[in-house]
Amino acid sequence: MALEKPPYTREQKIAALADQCVQCGLCLPTCPTYGLDGNEAESPRGRIAISAALARGDAKPTESLRLHLDHCVGCLNCERVCPANVKYGELLVETRAMIGPTPQRPRALLAVLKQPTLLRLAARLGGAKGLDRWRRQLARRLPAESAWRVALEALPESRDIPRPLPSEGHDERPAVALFPGCVASVEDAAAEEATLALLHAAGYRAVRLPAFCCGAIDLHGGEMKAADALADRVRETWRAAGAEHLVTVTPGCLGTLRRALPGVDVADPINLLLARADRLRFRPLARRVALHLPCTQVNVARSDAALATLLRRVPELDVQVVPRAPYCCGAAGTHMLEFPERAARLREATLEQIATVAPQQLLSSNIGCRLHLAAGMDGEGRHWPHMHPLTLLAQQLEVSP
Repeated sequence: MALEKPPYTREQKIAALADQCVQCGLCLPTCPTYGLDGNEAESPRGRIAISAALARGDAKPTESLRLHLDHCVGCLNCERVCPANVKYGELLVETRAMIGPTPQRPRALLAVLKQPTLLRLAARLGGAKGLDRWRRQLARRLPAESAWRVALEALPESRDIPRPLPSEGHDERPAVALFPGCVASVEDAAAEEATLALLHAAGYRAVRLPAFCCGAIDLHGGEMKAADALADRVRETWRAAGAEHLVTVTPGCLGTLRRALPGVDVADPINLLLARADRLRFRPLARRVALHLPCTQVNVARSDAALATLLRRVPELDVQVVPRAPYCCGAAGTHMLEFPERAARLREATLEQIATVAPQQLLSSNIGCRLHLAAGMDGEGRHWPHMHPLTLLAQQLEVSP
């Protein structure tokens, strides 16, 4: 009888993933950080070489060496163009788990961002105490590289936070579970309500799950123990939902949810809505909108074409897709908090691309991207109103009496 092979160590797994790279360089033109620096170490090919050297013990995780790994925004453009099908995203996650989180990680701030209850309370207190009037003055007193300064500048103006809609009772329609997440459950609460309304109109039964962090912040920051604990919570919550599909309004959560739930249909709600688009009718809207496509929508959800198609079902709506180079706006989860100067450079290039389509409104489905871009708009005197695309669709939805 053949003996079972022992499981790979993390180091062996990283080395095996790195060995798939054929060093062709096709990824370099699509990499936003390589575009910033023109440095091979800031490219996917360079980071793969660094990961392999660390895994094999040929290099030590010095501060200067690991900085190249920490600079990666995880956009996965490289995976889309790789002829060898290198699983770069998995390689990056495993390497960061091997070397551990960066010492400069803003743990206190991230702990707040992962708690929807705290975020909701802070948003309400901020409005009550007139935070909108002085938060920018407070931000300017903090160092430019401070994560707390970036968070204050990205904080939207105070607003009424919608209460979560109750889940619908049992019936025979296909059940869709909506995962609210952490930041999105507060800052994109309107988009979540809009999604529930659109799913209902398309003939689905919506089930809203409890709001908590999916684990993406920890997974991509090298905090594997915390990420695994949240993955267990995701699995427990999913089993109790009794649904057929799991969706989220934030494409940035999709990869982490799929990792926790292999074999489950974890999707962008856009794809479910487009499959039943014949049941949806929209009122005309004479408006020119810029559609910003987050990296995760293009490379993980792969729903960019479906979203543009659905938006163009709104009569008179002029949908202009923002050119993708430089590929990433710089938000990239916690990247804008940890590397604000680099994130701002990517954001400025993205805002310049948005300006080329002369929009009346900006649409983007990732809450981090939208808050990051809005902070740059204020700073540069650009004031395009912005919202989640699903919010606009729900606003224009014709509801049968």
